[in-house]
Amino acid sequence: MTTLLDVRDLRVEFRTRDGAARAVNGVSYSVDAGETLAVLGESGSGKSVTAQAIMGILDSPPGRVTGGQVLFQGRDLLTMDRDERRRLRGSRMAMIFQDALSALNPVLSVGYQLAEMYRVHEGVSRKEARARAVELMERVRIPAARQRAGDYPHQFSGGMRQRIMIAMALALEPDLIIADEPTTALDVTVQAQVMDLLAELQAEYKMGLILITHDLGVVADVADRIAVMYAGRIVETAPVHDLYKRPAHPYTRGLLDSIPRLDRKGRELYAIKGMPPSLLGIPPGCPFNPRCPRVRDMCRTDLPPLHRVSEDRSSACHFWKETLDA
Repeated sequence: MTTLLDVRDLRVEFRTRDGAARAVNGVSYSVDAGETLAVLGESGSGKSVTAQAIMGILDSPPGRVTGGQVLFQGRDLLTMDRDERRRLRGSRMAMIFQDALSALNPVLSVGYQLAEMYRVHEGVSRKEARARAVELMERVRIPAARQRAGDYPHQFSGGMRQRIMIAMALALEPDLIIADEPTTALDVTVQAQVMDLLAELQAEYKMGLILITHDLGVVADVADRIAVMYAGRIVETAPVHDLYKRPAHPYTRGLLDSIPRLDRKGRELYAIKGMPPSLLGIPPGCPFNPRCPRVRDMCRTDLPPLHRVSEDRSSACHFWKETLDA
């Protein structure tokens, strides 16, 4: 398969009054054409910051990329000039943001915002751009698209706004889409509809998809591979079914055990003890060691590398074999 995106040892920090917050600490992952990679982790684990660095939309200052490479179809995005990178956004790679209401311009109609993609990137007439915007709205199943193209974002429901965001990302048929928590604040029925739509369109356009989420239930049926993040690092990567069946990192096992299950009705829901570490002061050794039920002295002093568990999976745990067999 063709590798679309290859992130290598990416590092991002934010300068604050209290010091440097190390939000991303050597993240590496890749996405192939037509593949869905789910990036999981609690809030503050570095998922969205990694995506922003890839897209080149990191707020700087205070954020800045301090190391690594982001290779898109073999070219390093971090060394491109600003204009060239801007041309790639939308046309070759696009992003679906978490809060559609904030991401859309409240004073412009959704039809105008969709049509603008075609006018700016392809130079088509206003009439043609609007017609293509309506077609795109129909493609993501927005009812009465021709009439609703003149409506404003606040006139749509949360699920419909998210469909508009998907339409905007797909407008120029990019090779890669990054979806940052695309189902946040939506009820479970609408979540399922949005995820089904994303999977259908991805298959149709043969594009790569990075799905950022903290909800393991959302990705179970749509992801090919999963990368689990904690404190700005990748702690486990695996094919989706292998990870759900036999996690190789205590943090991943804790996330899976926290999911409500029908066969555990009446039991107390498991929760990982403690809180994620402050990015201003990540503990020595394994960042998860203050919360890990399997912690040993070695974990408090030595940072574990990503051990190769098998040909297609890895775990950043000194004792991954014990976790895998637990």
